[in-house]
Amino acid sequence: MLPWKRALRPLAALLLATAVAVVPAASASASARPAAAPSSGWNDYSCKPSAAHPRPVVLVHGTFANSVDNWLTLAPYLESRGYCVFSLDYGQLPGVPLFYGLGSIADSAGQLQTFVDKVLGATGAAKADIVGHSQGGMMPRYYLKFLGGAAKVNAMVGIAPDNHGTTLDGLSNLLPYFPGAADLLAKSTPGVADQIAGSAFLAKLNEGGDTVPGVHYTVIASKYDEVVTPYSSQFLSGPDVRNVLLQNLCGLDLSEHVLIGLTDRIAFHEVANALDPSHATPTTCASAFS
Repeated sequence: MLPWKRALRPLAALLLATAVAVVPAASASASARPAAAPSSGWNDYSCKPSAAHPRPVVLVHGTFANSVDNWLTLAPYLESRGYCVFSLDYGQLPGVPLFYGLGSIADSAGQLQTFVDKVLGATGAAKADIVGHSQGGMMPRYYLKFLGGAAKVNAMVGIAPDNHGTTLDGLSNLLPYFPGAADLLAKSTPGVADQIAGSAFLAKLNEGGDTVPGVHYTVIASKYDEVVTPYSSQFLSGPDVRNVLLQNLCGLDLSEHVLIGLTDRIAFHEVANALDPSHATPTTCASAFS
């Protein structure tokens, strides 16, 4: 990617957040809306987990994304490998269609809690595995830590998660120079404000440690990520954590923040390894064709 294009991506994200902020907003939607995934087969509530893959997989989209578009490649990838796969929409703001993940992250975690309970009830499984992209790789940690999710989740896999916030390549550091801008973001798009490095939400989330006992954590990151910066802020500390930098597995992998979650089969291979570690196979550049 050309340097000027890399520089424009985070700027576009910040501008989009500001644009959404002009929409009158109250609180996030009280309940998650399961997607009707088009001709994909996922979100099939008649699906029963197999002995080989006994836990359903819940996919959690990122900011400005939704339960279908974010998973058009990964959901079929996992489904073809025998998993029962589900996804939800969360964090909707009133008057803002299609783009989700904008409401308070604590409220969004409550929506995830409701959705996981629904999936477990339908499938009969005791626990689920969660795979999330961007905010979706961080938000579930609130559910695990504060809403009892650790008892219902076996593995938490974050793809380019903003576990310790982001500066958007330093652009968020400009907010203090624009009086009222931070307050506008916090009031109108709290899900965006919660993700800025140093936010009160992130301080609460990470206080006392990044992880909770009983959950297996995997973080998959790219050094070319231009949204969650620095990329090392994505990694977790604590027991039962595997932090993966894609370029250590395949130096040819150039995926940035969006592509790592949308199309990167090398990252997807690591997801599959995290979901079934007893049958994990080495991830290499050739995994792009697996």
